[in-house]
Amino acid sequence: MDIATLRSNHPDHWNKAAAIRALTLDAVAAANSGHSGMPMGMADVATVLYENHLKFDASAPRWADRDRFILSAGHGSMLIYSLLHLTGYEDVTLEQLKNFRQWGAITAGHPEFGHVSGVETTTGPLGQGISNAVGFAMAEEIQRARYGKKIVDHYTYVIAGDGCLMEGISQEAIGIAGRHELGKLIVFWDNNDITIDGKVSLSDRTNQVQRFKASGWHVIEIDGHNPEEIDAAITKAKTTKKPSMIACKTHIALGHAAQDTSKGHGALTDPEQMKAAKEAYGCPQDPFTIPANVKAAWEAIGAKGAEARTAWEARFASISERKQAEFNRAYALDAPKKLSAVIRQLKKQVAEEQPKVATRKSSEMALAVINPVMGETVGGSADLTGSNNTKTADLGVFDTDNRKGRYVYWGIREHGMAAAMNGMALHGGMRPYGGTFFCFTDYARPAMRLAALMGIPTVFVMTHDSIGVGEDGPTHQPVEHLAICRATPNSFTFRPADTAETAEAWEIALTEKNVPSTMVLTRQNLPTLRTEYKQKNLVSQGAYVLADAECGKRQVILIATGSEVSLAMDARAKLEAQGIGTRVVSMPCMELFAQQDEAYRRKVLPAGPVRVGVEAAVRDGGWDRWLLGERGRDAKADFVGMTGFGASAPADVLYEKFGITADNVAEKAKALLA
Repeated sequence: MDIATLRSNHPDHWNKAAAIRALTLDAVAAANSGHSGMPMGMADVATVLYENHLKFDASAPRWADRDRFILSAGHGSMLIYSLLHLTGYEDVTLEQLKNFRQWGAITAGHPEFGHVSGVETTTGPLGQGISNAVGFAMAEEIQRARYGKKIVDHYTYVIAGDGCLMEGISQEAIGIAGRHELGKLIVFWDNNDITIDGKVSLSDRTNQVQRFKASGWHVIEIDGHNPEEIDAAITKAKTTKKPSMIACKTHIALGHAAQDTSKGHGALTDPEQMKAAKEAYGCPQDPFTIPANVKAAWEAIGAKGAEARTAWEARFASISERKQAEFNRAYALDAPKKLSAVIRQLKKQVAEEQPKVATRKSSEMALAVINPVMGETVGGSADLTGSNNTKTADLGVFDTDNRKGRYVYWGIREHGMAAAMNGMALHGGMRPYGGTFFCFTDYARPAMRLAALMGIPTVFVMTHDSIGVGEDGPTHQPVEHLAICRATPNSFTFRPADTAETAEAWEIALTEKNVPSTMVLTRQNLPTLRTEYKQKNLVSQGAYVLADAECGKRQVILIATGSEVSLAMDARAKLEAQGIGTRVVSMPCMELFAQQDEAYRRKVLPAGPVRVGVEAAVRDGGWDRWLLGERGRDAKADFVGMTGFGASAPADVLYEKFGITADNVAEKAKALLA
C-alpha cells in the first residue's frame, strides 16, 4: 500500500481521513486499551460517506429524517467517536476523546446508545448492529408508506467486519433483508482478512460476495482506500431496489507497523511506531492535535445538513395537524389516549363473559383492541404466527408490495427477529413486538439483553411457557427461562394468570419508554380469575391479593404466577374447607412488585403466615426474596415447581407427575403449619 500516492492523489480527502487515524491512535494510547486497526482501515470509507452522502445535522442529532449510521463492528468505536467530534457533535468533546474508555466518560469501549447523541445503537457483540439495521430499514419503509416520502426518506448505513459476518445472526439478518428488498440499507464490509487469531482463513472460507448475492443483495467490490471508488459505489447502491453490500478491500491498521497483522486489531500503543505512522499520515506528533483547516473542513461537513433539516421542517409543517400530532406522539413514545379505554373495555367484557382461554389467546384478544388505536405497533413471529397469536386482522402483512403492512413473517430467525425489533424501536416512532416459544429465548437472548441495556421498550412475546406445552417434551418446555429473564436488569417479565392480567401487562408494556417487556404466555387454557371488573391496572403493582382468607385467621399465603394462580386458588379452596385461612397473591411481574414501596409490599406479604410459592419453573427465579425475605422465614416457606427438566406427555399428566397440583400445594402449606 503506497500511502504517499494516496496522499498526493487525494490530499484533501487524505487529511480528513488521517485525522480519524491520528485521533484513534492517540485515544487508544491514552487509555492503553482499545482497538486501533479497524478505524484506521475504514477511515477512507467513513470520510467519503460523511462528506458526500450521509444526511445528518450535527446540531440536531435526533432529527427524525436523518440517515442512520451504525457501526456494527463496535470494537472500532474510535471511528465513530472521531467522526462525531470532528463534525461538531456538542457532547463529543476533545476531553471525551482524551478520556476514552475511562470512568465517567461517554466514550465507552464500545458505542452505547443513550450515552452519545450520534450513536444510534449499542454495538460490540458482533452481528447485532447489522441485524439492528434491518429493523431500522424496515421502520423507514413502513413510515415512508404511512407518512409519505417528503416526511420519511432516508438511508441506513452499516460498517460490518469479518467478525460480524461470521456470527450466525448475520445470515438471519441478510436473509430477511434480501427477501424484503430493503433498498435503503447499505452495508460496508470491512474486508481486511484479519481476526484476533490471525488470517480469516484460519477459520473460514466463505465467499461473502456470493453469499450476499445468493440472499438477494446487490454487491459491489471496491478498493476501500480509493475515495473515487468508494463514492461511486455508494452512488450506485442508492439506485438499486435491493439492499447493497459494498465489499471494501482494506488494510487493517493502515500505515502502522502492525498493518495487515492480527496485532493491528487491538491496541497500538508503541510510541515509536505511533510516531512513524503519524509521519506517514502527515499528522502533527502532539497528541489530540488536528490542524485547524482540517477541523474546519470536518465541521463544515457536520453543518451542511442543516439546510436539508430546515427544508424537512418546512415540509413537515405543511402536512395536516393531525398527521403531525400522530408522528410526534409516536416518536415521543406516548400512547394514544384511547389505549387505556380499550383495555378497560376488554377487562370489563372478560369479567362478564369469563372465557377459559390460554393467555396466548388472551394476548391476541388484547392486541385486537390495541393495534387499531395504536398505529405504530408492528407485530411478527418467528414462523409461529398461529401459535404465538401475534397477528390481528387489521395489521396487514409487510412485504415488497405492501410497505404499509405492520406484520412481519420473520421465518425461523429468533435472534435476527429480536435484534431487528430493537432496530425498529431505536429508529423511532415504532412499537415492535414479536413472538416465539418461550424456550427459544435462548436463541434471542443476546438481543433481549441489549434491549434492556439500551433501555428501549421492545416487547418479546413468549408463548408455550412451561411443562404445559405437553407432548413436545423437554426440548420445548422452559424451566430455567423465567429465572434468566428476571435476572436481567432493567426489564419486565410478565406472566399473567388470565385475560385481564394479560391486557394490563400489554398496557404497561406499550406505555413504558425505557424498559423492554417479555410476555410469558400459556399454551393451555386457563379460567378467568378476575371475575370482578377493576378499573385500576393491578398488574402495575407487580403483585396483589387476588383472594384473601375467609375462615378466620390468615395462616397461609400462596404466591403464584401465570397458569399456577388458578392452581393456587384450588389449593386455597381445599385449605379453607379445612378451616385454614388462606390468601392467594397473584404475582404477574416480580420486577414491578419490587419497585413498590415497603408499605404496599408489607400489606400484600405481611409477616406471620407460612408462604408457598407455586410456579411451573425452577425456584431460582427470584422466589427466595418473596418466600424468605420480605418478613418471610426459611422454616415457614416452601416452593412447588420444577427441580429439573420436563418430559413428553400430556400437560395434565406432567403436572401430576411433577407434583404441581392443588393437593400438593395444600399439603406443603399444612406441613409448614405443623
